[in-house]
Amino acid sequence: QVQLVESGGGLVQAGGSLRLSCAASGLTFSTAAMGWFRQAPGKERDFVASISRRGGSTSYVDSVKGRFTISRDNAKNTVYLQMSSLKPDDTAVYYCAAAKGLVGIAPREPKNFGTWGQGTQVTVSS
Repeated sequence: QVQLVESGGGLVQAGGSLRLSCAASGLTFSTAAMGWFRQAPGKERDFVASISRRGGSTSYVDSVKGRFTISRDNAKNTVYLQMSSLKPDDTAVYYCAAAKGLVGIAPREPKNFGTWGQGTQVTVSS
């Protein structure tokens, strides 16, 4: 059974930093592109960042470029999202997702991701 478990969320002041982690089990992690999405109250789930299977390609939504960094450790079956210079607009539930069957691509569309975690809350106070 494939499982993704996010951690690292919490309450932080504007301008602060957090690092989210997503631990994967039940899949060959190195064969899956990984992504982070977020969903604020009353809004749709939006793409944040993604990384290809071996980490050679990354993609970010414009609003987080220069502030967020996605990375992965295939030896630990874990993907990370380092978030800096956080803003109140970054407040959301953050979800990790896995996309199998894509080579050298950092996908952005939710439809490419077949497995999702349960989410972790990030709250940025002003």
